[in-house]
Amino acid sequence: MKELKGIHHVTAMTSSAEKNYAFYTETLGMRLVKKTVNQDDIQTYHLFFADDAGSAGTDMTFFDFPNLPKGCKGTDSISKTSFRVPSDAALDYWVKRFDELGVDHDAISESFGKKVLAFRDFDEQSLQLISDEKNEGVAPGIPWKKGPVPAEFAIYGLGPVYLTVQNKENIGLVLTVILGFREVATSGAEHLYEVGEGGNGAQVIVEERNDILPAMQGYGNVHHVAFRVEDHAELEKWIARANEFQAPNSGYVDRFYFESLYMPVSQQILFEFATDGPGFAQDEPYETMGEKLSLPPFLEAKRAAIEAEVRPLDTKRS
Repeated sequence: MKELKGIHHVTAMTSSAEKNYAFYTETLGMRLVKKTVNQDDIQTYHLFFADDAGSAGTDMTFFDFPNLPKGCKGTDSISKTSFRVPSDAALDYWVKRFDELGVDHDAISESFGKKVLAFRDFDEQSLQLISDEKNEGVAPGIPWKKGPVPAEFAIYGLGPVYLTVQNKENIGLVLTVILGFREVATSGAEHLYEVGEGGNGAQVIVEERNDILPAMQGYGNVHHVAFRVEDHAELEKWIARANEFQAPNSGYVDRFYFESLYMPVSQQILFEFATDGPGFAQDEPYETMGEKLSLPPFLEAKRAAIEAEVRPLDTKRS
């Protein structure tokens, strides 16, 4: 079987689909490539923000579960999501942009030899920008061509995902023995793992903390992280591997835009394995991706009921 190709997507939870759409498109300059619903909870929006083409490895997605409480930060969690930008100079641009737009952020710092800029969205989702200036490995995507951020500074992919745990041994074994990651560096309480071609687009950072309480799920926190597999045949091999290790898993799940396997690795950390295709362009033309409510074929017959259930969300662009 082939190695995992890197990060596929990260799915988090938001208190407001409207504010979420505005922040990730207007402030961060990511393209909304799909407006759909949670296939397991059809009254909940599922929004996909990605690069210009909706490429695998570039999308941050959000659920807006009704009446969800605010999440609490802590251990046993997917605690931070990174976005890739082309250079160190891009981080200087983003400091100025965040200051102008009132986005809460830290100073530029360094993580495992890369310049980073940590910031928070309106839900206090923990995020950071990471510079690709010294990066090698998985290629990035394509900046949104009609976005508000100049291409030389724009977000064009996902970077390292952080896991915060009390003890790294169990999660370390899952990453290395089952998933094929390599532990490549350590810095204090942080341990850097990478897979496949490596680099920013194929890394997980495990942070050991025993001075804080376990996290509590809610908006402002991450729901799951997905890793890239090539195609259906490779996904079947990962299903067999999960079963070989007797790891709890969902079995095969068809999400229409990609095919998936879900594997909980702790009480609150959920891993997904997702195929690179078929992708987001199969039911919408490139020019208008994300502007209308898209539904997979098995939900299309329920469109009238779903559209009556979810509140209107205007995502049309002029």
